[in-house]
Amino acid sequence: MNQAQANTTNQINKKVFFKTFGCRTNLFDTQVMRKNLEAFECVDDEKQADIIVVNSCTVTNGADSGVRSYINKVRANGKQVFFTGCGVKTQGKNLFEKDLIFGVFGHSAKENINEFLQNKEKFFYYDDALNSSHIDRTLISEFVGKSRAFLKIQEGCDFACSYCIIPSVRGRARSVKKDKILEQVRALIDSGISEVVLTGTNVGSYGIEYGSNIAQLIKAIARIDGIKRIRIGSLEPSQINEEFLEILDGNFLEKHLHIALQHTDNAMLETMKRINRFESDSVLLEKIAQKGFAIGTDYIVGHPGESEHVWSNAFENIKRLPLTHIHPFIYSVRDGTASASMSQRVNGDIAKKRLHELNALVRAKNLAFRQGLLMENTALNILIESVQDGVYQGLDEYFNKVKIHSSTPIASKWFSTKNYSVQDEVNTVEI
Repeated sequence: MNQAQANTTNQINKKVFFKTFGCRTNLFDTQVMRKNLEAFECVDDEKQADIIVVNSCTVTNGADSGVRSYINKVRANGKQVFFTGCGVKTQGKNLFEKDLIFGVFGHSAKENINEFLQNKEKFFYYDDALNSSHIDRTLISEFVGKSRAFLKIQEGCDFACSYCIIPSVRGRARSVKKDKILEQVRALIDSGISEVVLTGTNVGSYGIEYGSNIAQLIKAIARIDGIKRIRIGSLEPSQINEEFLEILDGNFLEKHLHIALQHTDNAMLETMKRINRFESDSVLLEKIAQKGFAIGTDYIVGHPGESEHVWSNAFENIKRLPLTHIHPFIYSVRDGTASASMSQRVNGDIAKKRLHELNALVRAKNLAFRQGLLMENTALNILIESVQDGVYQGLDEYFNKVKIHSSTPIASKWFSTKNYSVQDEVNTVEI
């Protein structure tokens, strides 16, 4: 740290742009850095910036490539580049030694960004042990540009999925203490936020080191005045217990859960070193659907070993699940993972075809779900996030997009209605 703090100078007139790659957790990490950047001006247009801070993602080789491409572009435009995020461990040293970036610092040091960016000499600061055990101290009181706020409640992951490098760059699962989270929630409420999204590397592992769990945290947050809705990031099926299922009967949670299945063929799940299996996943999702919830999932298509037989079985299984949302992606190699060395690769065109089939199936399920809500005369409670030319856009509690066409301004961020129409990909309201 001493090296990074040495030879500093006052750079109060310097403008900084943050380029964030990857997941919601990275978005939150960027907010932590912005909060700690006292001696600089943050800008939302990279063309105005003197300094670019790249908060990197390294989930696949393609993610690394995208980060490198961006760095080359902004350097060509004369920007000073600092590098942080998950990519520090996998490619930070290489980029630094090639003189593509001025300074490098890991996750554990991001709260010291104000000192790092004042450094007059190039530096590389990364401590793997600290990076794998660090928990942020910074209290975030706003989320720039959003009507809802992401709140990071934990770091790291204890799973060992064959395709994933994240546990090695984020470390083992560890949780922010409950009192600290509740303090953050109150600060967000004071800044006008009324919906929080609980996020992290592996949200469902929250509290395991304290003998607590995610359900107990959610109940504590729900007791705070001013919170209208709580959303939860991706959960593992094995992390949803009876206590969690009980809180689904309350009215403080979103009516949408994102449960990371990753696949629906048991042989493929075993190859991926996943601990969930289709039969138990199916029972779990049916229980949740019966409580009126929309259900989303992550899904990897084209992982090594996904033969035509495997895919056919998986697709038939997907048809049986009450899914309404899906985040599917074609398997991409990540060096340093077990999957990267596996044979039986799937042809790219075949993987794309399967991806399209999957998307089409779940879109149809989503449309049927929304039509069912309309037939049951169910009101939609919409958080408005943007407006342009009299068209307001937001998300309802089922995590579906809604467009509201209004000839008069809508004063509140929240809008509830039973009078809407269901379109192919969006619900619409006419006022």
